[in-house]
Amino acid sequence: MEYRKLGNTGLEVSALSFGASSLGGVFHDIDEGRAVDTVAVALDGGMNLIDVSPYYGHYKAETVLGKALRQLPRDRYILSTKVGRYGRDGVNTWDYSGRRAQESVYESMDRLGVEHIDLIHVHDIEFQAGLPGGLQKVVEETLPALVELKEKGIVSHVGITDLQLANLRWVVDHSPKGTVETVLNFCHYCLCDDALADHLDYFEQHGIGLINASPLSMGLLSSRGAPAWHPAPQPLVEACRRATEYCAQKGYPIEKLAMQFAVSNPRVPTTLFSSANPDNVRRNLEYVSEPIDWQLVKEVQEIIGPAMRMTWCNT
Repeated sequence: MEYRKLGNTGLEVSALSFGASSLGGVFHDIDEGRAVDTVAVALDGGMNLIDVSPYYGHYKAETVLGKALRQLPRDRYILSTKVGRYGRDGVNTWDYSGRRAQESVYESMDRLGVEHIDLIHVHDIEFQAGLPGGLQKVVEETLPALVELKEKGIVSHVGITDLQLANLRWVVDHSPKGTVETVLNFCHYCLCDDALADHLDYFEQHGIGLINASPLSMGLLSSRGAPAWHPAPQPLVEACRRATEYCAQKGYPIEKLAMQFAVSNPRVPTTLFSSANPDNVRRNLEYVSEPIDWQLVKEVQEIIGPAMRMTWCNT
């Protein structure tokens, strides 16, 4: 496993990291015993960053992850969780107030069974963009509340997450220097959308550690195909389906190519993928240990063609 510096945080993270959203049964029901085993397999395979959120499974992911972490030495992993986006009984809720952000950190630590959070992120800030106070509230209230916890030693580093790259940059530009130490962005450094590459200089100039997520673009780049709820435009869905079929004809699963592509750029410190199945973790570890077929990447992106970089609004 290759390890890379995460901006100016002083942390070195594995090129491939473990996203724990699947532990919340976000996509389908899970076997909790196997889910707990999956975390250990990820760490044994060299992954050292684990990312979760109270939103995933409406607190279930943190709860299940906590069962796994209680069996593991604290110095074996870097732990990331989030504030701002929640839910209960199938209903999504958002609260980016400073008070709720601080409460959420302590609640997450209780579910996770830890006394310290390495990375705390404001989750999907685009939702606050549509609420009273807009993104300015993240700058003036949410982030300062988390910085206060950093000063107390409760968390080590503070960041933000979003699908929209423009929102991430706006908050960085309007926050005191050094406030935002990490950003997590998804579906923008993968086979069908490499828009994140246009922003690498910006994040590096600000010393910000970059976390890439969803190398399969939420299922677009998979033999299973995009789920019915996927918000991608139909031309992109169809283009990815054609690319998937082409890879299958070549005997090279598109999942393999997608995973390899996502971790191929050393300027992208780490890429998160999620699974509650230890066999999937082992398979992806094997994928990223093998050399990538760049000719196939070129052919796949030619098939995707005009649909490259088509995006959508978060839901």
